[in-house]
Amino acid sequence: MSLHLPRLGVAPDAPFPPVDSALRRPDGLLAFGGDLSVTRLRNAYRHGVFPWFSDGQPILWWSPDPRTVFETADLRPNRRFARTLRGSGWILRADTAFADVVTACAQAPRPGQDGTWITEAMRDAYLALHAAGFAHSVEVFDDTELVGGIYGVSIGRMFFGESMFSARSGASKAALFGLARQMRSWDMPLIDAQVGNPHLASLGAARWPRERFIESVDTLAEATVPVAGPWTSAFGEIPATALDARD
Repeated sequence: MSLHLPRLGVAPDAPFPPVDSALRRPDGLLAFGGDLSVTRLRNAYRHGVFPWFSDGQPILWWSPDPRTVFETADLRPNRRFARTLRGSGWILRADTAFADVVTACAQAPRPGQDGTWITEAMRDAYLALHAAGFAHSVEVFDDTELVGGIYGVSIGRMFFGESMFSARSGASKAALFGLARQMRSWDMPLIDAQVGNPHLASLGAARWPRERFIESVDTLAEATVPVAGPWTSAFGEIPATALDARD
């Protein structure tokens, strides 16, 4: 690497460099190398670090400052969108179509983005995390059709969002609000959204100094996990009509 980044150790549980040593330009680039094993990924998220790279690049690890987050206590649809949801007929479930959500996120067009960072290696890595009980999806169905979803990594009482998609207008927002609704009931206060953009800001995302974010992760990741393994049964089936601005 021309930027003289530290290379990660061979062992999956090798420590990451301190996050305050990350580059300012590009913001948050911390290290390279290693692998995408379940152990390494859990170690990364537990310390506020995530992988983000394209085909042809080495594995790059990031911890940007500031960090974009959603506080689940405040994450609800506005009244206009809640009215839209009440007429949708959509049903939300969890962990019934994880692989399909990841694939749909990889295939979703992104403005200003050529290709996807959800490479085959990344897809396989998150499928392994899901099989191990540490990655979850919330899916939005119209009858039997998957129309939207979100997936990410859960450690303790912390959720690290990775990506979301919509095949119908508003379906990814419904997935996000459904995730937040369930997390509130499980005393999970924070969703990591990594790097901000205008769309996330319009949904209520906040920008936290990295130090504040890491302090929260240190506490939440060590807390007792509310649901071990798949979320399917505990999440149940939530009609979109239940995603009310007043819940």
